[in-house]
Amino acid sequence: MSETIVENESGQEPVVESAAEPVSDDQLIGMLIERARSEGLQLSGEGGLLQQLTKRVLEGALEGEITDHLGYDKHDSEGRNSGNSRNGTRAKTVLTDVGPVEVKVPRDVAGTFEPQIVKKRQRRLTGVDEMVLSLSAKGLTHGEISAHLAEVYGAEVSKQTISTITDKVMDGMAEWQNRPLDRFYPVLFVDAINVKIRDDQVANRPIYVVMAVTAEGHRDILGIWAGDGGEGAKYWLHVFTELKNRGLDDVLMLVCDGLKGLPEAVETVWPRTIVQTCVVHLLRNSFRYAARQDWDKIAKALRPVYTAPSQEAAEERFLEFQEAWAEFVPFLRFDVEIRKVVCSTNAIESVNARIRKAVRARGHFPNEAAAMKCVYMALMSLDPTGKGRKRWTQRWKAPLNAFQIEFEGRLTPTTN
Repeated sequence: MSETIVENESGQEPVVESAAEPVSDDQLIGMLIERARSEGLQLSGEGGLLQQLTKRVLEGALEGEITDHLGYDKHDSEGRNSGNSRNGTRAKTVLTDVGPVEVKVPRDVAGTFEPQIVKKRQRRLTGVDEMVLSLSAKGLTHGEISAHLAEVYGAEVSKQTISTITDKVMDGMAEWQNRPLDRFYPVLFVDAINVKIRDDQVANRPIYVVMAVTAEGHRDILGIWAGDGGEGAKYWLHVFTELKNRGLDDVLMLVCDGLKGLPEAVETVWPRTIVQTCVVHLLRNSFRYAARQDWDKIAKALRPVYTAPSQEAAEERFLEFQEAWAEFVPFLRFDVEIRKVVCSTNAIESVNARIRKAVRARGHFPNEAAAMKCVYMALMSLDPTGKGRKRWTQRWKAPLNAFQIEFEGRLTPTTN
């Protein structure tokens, strides 16, 4: 025998009815939906079933909290002369995932009750903050997020409130940017995303992303750094020293887009690391010195260079790559599996694509901090289902096996 709590038709105190069999969760949900249909009640929207259920759940949780605080149930005789007791309720509207919900928050005579499910001065439940951060990470402006919440949930949330919510991520960003790193990574990729930032005037500024491949074949974004476009060896020495101070002692290869001063900085921080310039970027840069109609011919002529079987063969086919030659040739002496993953920065392009989408939706940023916040939130929203991680790990199995053979003694399965 079980008991089911139902509400009187008058809407006053609930009564208890006996039931022959226990009611399952699915049956209870079905009963609620059927009741909503019979009474013409919508599932969602203002006054809908979801809002009413949210209100009941929140108020039930609050009642449980004050019972725990006082030490006795409502109307229990144990509460007499206990020194503290219930003191009615106060109405409060909170923004939830299903829209604004008005709840009755219980109070006590002594004023010592501190609710946790809906804290004092709290106007939004956690899910709303997460929703705002998710929309912001997708590139929506504060005005667009405010309009979306008003249209879909009937909730008035100011742009200032949205800004306050998104500003909270800055604390998490600082912690993330300074977290300890693995001792070793097989490959680092360094690439830049250009964003428009307004100082005195709107101008393109690079934000550099450093992404690593772990010894297990996972992707790990190590950090982001803002530049002014004129970075040199001193700048990159600062970045790489920061990474080393966070625990990164050894890197097999670092792939980049011919960034000025970077090879010298790598040599100082990780002397054994091989720097590989992105071949695709080198080819694109070569096209700048030719007319558009000749690009296809140039690409065809250059293909034997970057597909050559050895460094010597490549030198024979192309002797005018002198300035970038030292950073161009390293991948030529490796196994084809290694070549595939280090001859370009393609491995980081899916990350960059997500960042660009969020950045372009904003147009330009008022300052560097706003741009960094947008990039960080875009990075934190990568691969929410985890499917990308599985594909990434599978793709790197063969290259890591080749690294194991080529760099025997340095590539290890642990990160301790």
